[in-house]
Amino acid sequence: MSDGPRVVVADALAPEGMAILEAEGKLRVEDYSERTRDELKQGLAGASGLIVRSGTQADAELIGAGDSLKVVGRAGVGLDNIDVDAATRRGIAVMNAPAGNTVSTAELAFALLLSAARQIPAADRSLRAGGWDRKSFRGAQLSGKTLGVIGAGRIGTAVIQRARAFGMKVVVADPYMTAERAIDMYVELMELDDMLPLVDFLTCHVPLTTETKGLLDADRIGSLRPHAVLVNAARGGIVDEEALASALRDGRLAAAALDVYDTEPLPGDHPLRDVPNLVLTPHLGAATHDAQREVAIEIASAVRAALLDGDFRSAVNMPPFAPGDRERLRPVLDLAERLGSVLGEVIQGGIAEVSVRYGGEVQRGLRLISSAVLIGLWKVRLAGSLNLISALPMARERGVSVSRSRMGEVTGYRGMLEVTARSADEVHVLTGSVEADGQLRLLRIDGCHVAVEPRGYLLIFRNRDEPGVVGEVGTRLGAAGVNIAEFHQARDAETGDSLAVLSLDERPEKDVLADLRSIPAIHYARGVRLDS
Repeated sequence: MSDGPRVVVADALAPEGMAILEAEGKLRVEDYSERTRDELKQGLAGASGLIVRSGTQADAELIGAGDSLKVVGRAGVGLDNIDVDAATRRGIAVMNAPAGNTVSTAELAFALLLSAARQIPAADRSLRAGGWDRKSFRGAQLSGKTLGVIGAGRIGTAVIQRARAFGMKVVVADPYMTAERAIDMYVELMELDDMLPLVDFLTCHVPLTTETKGLLDADRIGSLRPHAVLVNAARGGIVDEEALASALRDGRLAAAALDVYDTEPLPGDHPLRDVPNLVLTPHLGAATHDAQREVAIEIASAVRAALLDGDFRSAVNMPPFAPGDRERLRPVLDLAERLGSVLGEVIQGGIAEVSVRYGGEVQRGLRLISSAVLIGLWKVRLAGSLNLISALPMARERGVSVSRSRMGEVTGYRGMLEVTARSADEVHVLTGSVEADGQLRLLRIDGCHVAVEPRGYLLIFRNRDEPGVVGEVGTRLGAAGVNIAEFHQARDAETGDSLAVLSLDERPEKDVLADLRSIPAIHYARGVRLDS
């Protein structure tokens, strides 16, 4: 038996993946797919690698049992069943296989679309029950109809390609898609709320995050046409199940199809099981021999490369640089992500270009700094799929141009960072610094000097420079129970406008921000939540 690193496979892995792990006998591979959780915990002692599918919860307890773990691999794209934070705290790399199930998941979404549109499951049940009813199951053809796609990442793009082959018109709601990419894909880019009343079919392809949870709520489902068909094969929680059931029962929506649910497995007595015109499948997105083979090959190759070659390029939670460089770059990366988060709230519309300029004592790592900026821009909406490895490739996929350059000599600071983002209608520039004592500062927004620490809750607003605006903002915040901890204001020499940044003790609710935007002199008001 090999005396090399030991890998525990917790769930059944396709033979092609097992063959990669076992090749040349350099890894000791142990199959625990038929063992109990307690046996798995015991087996992790001394193991260097753990590979799971969706059936094993790699929570903090299980990860903690692996006293020698270096990598946890997920044979699939979702990381819902892995405590990435717990792994990161223990210095364990987490890897997934994001590409392997793209086609299978897209094909299932399209199969559900066809099944719901043509009422295939109901017609099948009727025929098996002895009937021959050709009148009750008249459906809708896809050709010539409008398909709305929420999210145009890998899977969304694959669905778009198939929809166009069926002769459908495709409209897309994706805040990260640029107008140029939309033209290249022959789709129309729209805001979600503008798109919903126009579509005949709607399909979701976004991750489950704080922003996408309940994305299709009662109001948005209610804005769909009565003949529309809704499909969700992405993640449970994106569609309000109760609102969907109500719309189907009342005839306000023609049909729907779900492969994912708020609670999985779906309880036997769940109300969804009795809803008419609803196609249900038990999370089959990646359940093809092809997808299982591809994700097994992808994750086995990544885990093998990590344990035998020290290649952690596929890690979702670790940057690919030496520990010494990591420590020196840490505050710069922290600053970059925070500036990206602020910029993501200030700019509106799909971002077409991002430019990063850096100067400071660390000479390496500009690519990682740029990736950290992108994480800040997108992390709230893209969640676990975004990391220091995937950020730049994801930008390229979305048609976002990213440039990076160095500043001249920077004195008085450990690091200085300038980030510029352009959309079709706006350009915004943020400048930040890592001070000599390691403190982070947001120095300027669009040329206005603010010098605020980028932590906690920030309120940023731009307004005509006239008396009473600041007082009115303070009054309305106070009425909403929001306390101002710090206030920074500057005048834009070019436009004469004022820009203010407020540090708040609590997060302002959406209605509070809407109330501030109603003040006539305010051009925009944005809330930003940053880690403490």
